[in-house]
Amino acid sequence: MPTSPVLTAFPAYTRLNTLAASLRDASVERMLNTDASRTGEFSTSAAGLHLDYSKQLLDREALQALLQLAAEAELPAAVTRLISGEEVNNTEQRPALHTLLRANAGPGLEDKLGEVKAARASMRAWADRLNSGEHRGFSGAVITDVVNIGIGGSDLGPRLVTDALRPFHGDVACHYVANVDPADMQDTLLDLNPETTLFIICSKSFRTEETLTNSLLAREWMRTAGAADTDLDKHFLAITSNLKAADDFGISADNCLPMWDWVGGRYSVWSAIGLSCAIAVGWEQFQAFLDGAAAMDQHFAQAPIAQNMPMILSLLEVWHVNFLGIDNHVVLPYDNSLQRLPDFLQQLTMESNGKRVGQDGRSLAYSTGPVLWGSAGTMGQHSFHQLLHQGTQLCPADFIIPLTTYTGMKEQHRRLVANGLAQSRTMMVGRSENDARISLLARGMDEARASELAPHLVMPGNRPNSVITLQALTPAALGALLALYEHRTYCSGVLWGINSFDQWGVELGKEIGGQILGVMSGDATETVMDPATESLIARWRAAQ
Repeated sequence: MPTSPVLTAFPAYTRLNTLAASLRDASVERMLNTDASRTGEFSTSAAGLHLDYSKQLLDREALQALLQLAAEAELPAAVTRLISGEEVNNTEQRPALHTLLRANAGPGLEDKLGEVKAARASMRAWADRLNSGEHRGFSGAVITDVVNIGIGGSDLGPRLVTDALRPFHGDVACHYVANVDPADMQDTLLDLNPETTLFIICSKSFRTEETLTNSLLAREWMRTAGAADTDLDKHFLAITSNLKAADDFGISADNCLPMWDWVGGRYSVWSAIGLSCAIAVGWEQFQAFLDGAAAMDQHFAQAPIAQNMPMILSLLEVWHVNFLGIDNHVVLPYDNSLQRLPDFLQQLTMESNGKRVGQDGRSLAYSTGPVLWGSAGTMGQHSFHQLLHQGTQLCPADFIIPLTTYTGMKEQHRRLVANGLAQSRTMMVGRSENDARISLLARGMDEARASELAPHLVMPGNRPNSVITLQALTPAALGALLALYEHRTYCSGVLWGINSFDQWGVELGKEIGGQILGVMSGDATETVMDPATESLIARWRAAQ
């Protein structure tokens, strides 16, 4: 695959710089109030989601220049390369075929699609077997709890999906352990019964330190409860490529589901890594989750740039980072079931696009992936929204709002939606010093004190934000939402000329971690550490 050109090489880049400078003092509120068609034109719908980006610091001329940038970067062709299985991961010489995991057809990829369908069939069989009560533990008791052991993409995606789709849960409860901190495993196992618990070990290599450490602890827990080594197959499944290591652990090949090197961990919830989700909600709902993502894939592949939701989100991200000089992005889901969405998107965004060199290995002269953060509404309103409204830095926001609730508590949900819409509007309109003074006078404050206090109540407004709405948080809508952000991330990588599918930045810490562990255990006496690290290791030894 040819390497992508750098962002500054596109003709639209210079034009966008000029337009960004001219818009810094523009009023989004004025643009909205004086242009009756702005809301309709600055919005798009796809796969059950609606994106309104009319509150972005953007006029028609800048939007057209961004669309021109996308055309110059040949984003539609980049989408084709991704979905058709070209080698978009150039440093590892691999395709990135997460879209195939939810597809029903894959022209030219029939062999891989056959593997995917076989994995789906195995996932369905296990989900059905556990939910029907057919699968039993070493004592003959029905499995009631599943513990997923993984980290990174083997944890964040499945944990998010399981939490988000709680209204669809069946009788088998799913739990998650990721941290190597023993407290994570201990807290999870505290209320579980070994006779009715099944573990899913998610590790492609079956050597991931945190996952293997926790898995060995789970195995010992089972043995202590009376399970023989020949019983382990009744309590352990593995999602792995290393069948020998799984067999050495005590898990037979019949209890192993595959992982492929053409799917990155942060894109893997659609694969066998999502088995815990399929167990939690049942296969029909998990299939609906896949179908929702496939619907977004179809939109991504077919919609023109101006109506293409992932491309629009990507263009807004690049607009913020490279033309408005903003280095962060906040995601605010107004649904408590989506409280883990920012965690999931942190890995998706920052592990994918936290890069400093282009595909050709040369250092880039511009910023790439922003810091992503966030929290479920309305919790954030009572913590960091102060900074959103009055802080010295801009924090572009995505508000994500389901329009209905499964709880039956319609009045409370109405208040939740009102809060989300109010925060979006407040970021845009702000409050002038004069309005603040008038508000204080209306509270009965005297003129002198009101004038003195008014500057503290000023909110500059003009804070860019978008609103994504969905009718309800169904499995299909959740699938579409996650696929939307996957595709936005890829498009931003294309525009920045980087590889969104490798993650070399996590490797060195693992290597040094192994060295330090060797020093701590006394097995690597010749390893040289810096004085600060040696001092901290000495403090650890003293504490023992």
